[in-house]
Amino acid sequence: MDKELLAMLVCPLCKGKLKYDREAEELICLFDGLAYPIRDGIPVMLPEEARQLSAEEKLHASPGRTGEA
Repeated sequence: MDKELLAMLVCPLCKGKLKYDREAEELICLFDGLAYPIRDGIPVMLPEEARQLSAEEKLHASPGRTGEA
C-alpha cells in the first residue's frame, strides 16, 4: 500500500487514524472497531463494506502493544 495514500486516509465515520494490517489487507479503525478491506490494492472506505472487529482483534491491535500489525 502506498505510504502517501495511507497517510491521507481516515475513517469515514469518525475521521480518525487508520492502521494498516498488511497480512489481512485491511485498514483498521480501533475507535469504531471496523476493518476496511483493501481489494486489488484499492482501499474500500465504505462502512457497509467494513467488518466488525472482534474483542480479541481490538485488544491485539490496540496502541502500545508490541508486534502490532
